[in-house]
Order: sequence, then structure tokens, then C-alpha cells
Amino acid sequence: MPKQAYLILALALALTLAACAAPNRYPVSGEECGPNDPVGEMHRSTAPT
Repeated sequence: MPKQAYLILALALALTLAACAAPNRYPVSGEECGPNDPVGEMHRSTAPT
């Protein structure tokens, strides 16, 4: 299978997993997002590039 096909398949799988997430839950683990979640305090401007 060509490299591009694997890339497209991986992207489609990632989008499918993200779309199946319930509100206020992480898509992969299914854990509930809470008010004390440290990820909620992150801002795009402070993310490493």
C-alpha cells in the first residue's frame, strides 16, 4: 500500500475517533473533562511550537 494511502487511512481514523467523543469527554480515553483539568488552562499562545 502506498505511503499516501496509509496517511489518508490514519487521518480518517483520527477524525472518526474524534467525532465519536461524547461532550465533555476526551475522545481517546473517554475520561470526563473536569473543572480541575490542567489542559483546560492551556492557551494556544503558550503552546510550544
